[in-house]
Amino acid sequence: EKVLAYDGKQLATNYDVFFDKIVEVGGVKVALFDVGDGGNQCGPATVIVWKPEGGTVQSTTVEQDDCGAPPSAVSDNAIYFVPYLLPGDQKPALQWSPTDGLTISGNLTYMPEPGTDWKDIDPEKYQNIIDAFHNEAVYKEAEKLLGKDMPDMATSLLVGGGTEKTASGAFYASGCVPHDCGGNDGFMAVDPAKHKLYFARRGDNGEPNAWPAVATWPADIKEALDKAQGSAN
Repeated sequence: EKVLAYDGKQLATNYDVFFDKIVEVGGVKVALFDVGDGGNQCGPATVIVWKPEGGTVQSTTVEQDDCGAPPSAVSDNAIYFVPYLLPGDQKPALQWSPTDGLTISGNLTYMPEPGTDWKDIDPEKYQNIIDAFHNEAVYKEAEKLLGKDMPDMATSLLVGGGTEKTASGAFYASGCVPHDCGGNDGFMAVDPAKHKLYFARRGDNGEPNAWPAVATWPADIKEALDKAQGSAN
């Protein structure tokens, strides 16, 4: 473990502690550090360190959902943290200043790209199958199938790679929740020609849930799911 300290005062401790940069906010010099547990599944938290005039060193840690800090943008008077949103998510955007500390500047809601349709889908461009939700047709169909389970379903795909294709032209990918691979795994398939989506997620009780029911899935997509679940065990 590494320790971030100033004048003997411990400000943060973790496996990784890196200096990022010094910025000036509201006339005060502020040091930003990245502090994290070194895994590749979550980014580091941001530790803000500053010294008010005539005061002692202060620090604040910024983190979202126990999984790293959202990206930051620095202006003259504040540092803004814009959250990473998953489909179905709504999260607060935060701002920090030496005078007001960490406050909420507003709420952000995940939105697909207006006017995008099934014909616009291009899995070659996706770093993760979650990118498919940017398509409005996919998003609306997913919303119908998943309802309030959409953010949880998307979270179960977060740690995942590129997509694979079935013989019928559908594409699919599997993934898992950060820090819980093997315990909370997801599967998603998209059939752009038939305008269909398929989701499965093995969650807290170990039993897979599926939207729609697996019995209704085409054979090649069911086979892809079996293959993905086999490799997840």
